[in-house]
Amino acid sequence: MSATPVHGTWEPRPAARWEDAYLSGNGRHGAMAFGHPHDEQVIVTHHTLVRPDPDGQDDHDRHPPRLAHRLREIQDRLLAGDLAAAEDLTDGRPLRWVRPFHPAFRIRLRLSPGDLDDHRRTLDFRTGVAATHCAGRTARLFVSRADDVLVQHVTAPAAALDIALDHRLPGAPGTLDVRHDTVPTPDGALLGLRVRYPGSTRGYTGVTLVAATDDATAPAPRGARVEDARSVLLLTRIRRHTGESDTLAEGRALRDLLHLAGGSFDALLARHLPHHRTAYDRVTLDLAADPAERALPGSALLTRPDSPALTERLFAAGRYHLLSSSGLNPPRLTGLWTGDWDTAWSGAFTTDANLNLQTASATAAALPEVTEALASLVHRQLPDWRDNARAVFGARGVVAPAHTDGATGHAYHFDRAYPLHLWTAGADWLLKPLVDHDETYGRRDPRTAAALAEVAAFYEDFLTRTDSEGRLAVVPSYSPENRPTGGSWGALNAAMDLSAARHALLTAATYHPEHADRWRALAATLPPHRINADGALAEWAWPGLEDVYDHRHLSHLYGVWPLEEITPHDTPELAAAAHRALCLRGAENDSAHGHLHHALVAARLHDGDRVGHALHQVLHGDHFHDSLMSSHYPRRDVYNADAAHTLPAVLIEALVRSTPDRLVLLPAPPPAHPRGALRGIRTRFGAGLDLTWTPDGATAVLRPTRTHRIELRTSAGARVLDLAAGEDRVLTLRTR
Repeated sequence: MSATPVHGTWEPRPAARWEDAYLSGNGRHGAMAFGHPHDEQVIVTHHTLVRPDPDGQDDHDRHPPRLAHRLREIQDRLLAGDLAAAEDLTDGRPLRWVRPFHPAFRIRLRLSPGDLDDHRRTLDFRTGVAATHCAGRTARLFVSRADDVLVQHVTAPAAALDIALDHRLPGAPGTLDVRHDTVPTPDGALLGLRVRYPGSTRGYTGVTLVAATDDATAPAPRGARVEDARSVLLLTRIRRHTGESDTLAEGRALRDLLHLAGGSFDALLARHLPHHRTAYDRVTLDLAADPAERALPGSALLTRPDSPALTERLFAAGRYHLLSSSGLNPPRLTGLWTGDWDTAWSGAFTTDANLNLQTASATAAALPEVTEALASLVHRQLPDWRDNARAVFGARGVVAPAHTDGATGHAYHFDRAYPLHLWTAGADWLLKPLVDHDETYGRRDPRTAAALAEVAAFYEDFLTRTDSEGRLAVVPSYSPENRPTGGSWGALNAAMDLSAARHALLTAATYHPEHADRWRALAATLPPHRINADGALAEWAWPGLEDVYDHRHLSHLYGVWPLEEITPHDTPELAAAAHRALCLRGAENDSAHGHLHHALVAARLHDGDRVGHALHQVLHGDHFHDSLMSSHYPRRDVYNADAAHTLPAVLIEALVRSTPDRLVLLPAPPPAHPRGALRGIRTRFGAGLDLTWTPDGATAVLRPTRTHRIELRTSAGARVLDLAAGEDRVLTLRTR
């Protein structure tokens, strides 16, 4: 039993399903450990693995539609009252999904049958090590952030161990061109698996170096057999490539790494830990859970959805999985992992809610690694975003896609019911965490500054149309992924678009004072939000477009979260209307991202009961696998990282909120957690924060890194707080 939160999870039984596999990753390579003790399986993934189109196939549909020459006509029709006109702003192509993310192969370790006594599998969040212990045998693995390699170690593997690289995973095309190679080495063998996509010169190669102690290693089908070894060490890497790859060169690089580490799993792990453990340990959540419940396996905890021990573990697991899936890219819909080639929604980066929710905790939860991964994706794709702006809108600047495979940022995934090519708010949402990061660390990234200028340039060219009374109009305008009564999906003055345009222009102005007057003036001409007949913030600020309340997305409340355009302190009337809109919103299909998005907005509006209800829906909805990775729908339906990665953000927002000039303590504490401690949080005014709370009060310790004056808000009211760099400040609050 543990007197503190447990930073890991365990199971007493093998995992038969890949969805229950324990996960490890370094933001490039991913590993999924599961299977029977006599047939250990590790599915290997890589962020770059998306299935290409066949060579020579016309890729016209992979580019944004060229519609700029028709834009003014469609705008005229919309402004004249033809509220379905935007349906004609298309080049007629069918819906085209982005290229699908897929797994590479599985490493199979087949052992001689033996005793299954004392089986236990574990995952250590602080190290990233997944392990299986059974009848004196141990198999361990992690994915190294230091060396970009999957490391596996098997001790006491019995008389014979068969090692194979097997591409035959669910959904794998039968027409893949596959070649296996086994090359003997002084220490064991080098295994190669080259896979070429159907009709393509593109493919990927997996290379596994096998090093065994006191062994005899011989080739075997798809791999090698190791006999009478005390232990076996495996190092695996994947490369995506065009044409052929040099397996022997990859093998030499792995042997050099092995020799550098003295052939030791522990030495390789020691190289990895400063990168992983340092990041993971920055933030902890303690909800004063029952020590006996903290000791339970994950599957048992999941049957106790009201247990604080479960919330503690999911918070820890969420930060672990978020960190592990962030590096080359931020997390996909499935994080960095999948065991099936037929991944739902192509395993894409979906930027109109999912990616944004998953990365929401990065700044406050002290994971700049996640923000940098998001920045990497954004900055690589800016040239494609420029193409989107020119092709669809005839404008300078940039427009982000709603879906991307990570390889291209072109906006080509759209149809009549999902006119995502008309959505203009995406760049602002994707850049918001980068701006938050700059505020937190007190340094402005010139890459972020340049991107913001391009967003502002787009709005200068796009925001040129006015309504009949001379007020600026956002036309066409799309509110993901909803449709108004009385109109079509492509509409006018979606609340999200109004908020995003205002925020983008004003933020760009703070980074670029030389253009500030012009951009602020343009922002000031945008129309205000509308309050509808129900007293709710309207999703569309245009006459005749009425709200549809039963929907999973909450795009119209973008001004509440993630922005601070609407707050109970500064805009109480709009905040009340936003709260009314939140109360009227249905759950539609009970998707996890819908519930947790609801919770984030509720936290900003200081509604702890509603935060608690949303968490209750997810925890009681059976949204988590035994691996503590989540599902999109209740009852573990559709493997998806939204809930796993977003839950930490919800808990942090409910307990602490900061802006560059304000700190709000306990804005919406969930009733189910009346006491606890949250340590290591970063604020956007440059201070670290530790918070402890009970039903009677709270104590916050601020550790400022720069001298600054802020406003402190609590249930007792507001007061000014002067902070001095390097001087801790202790705040004591009474809640009764």
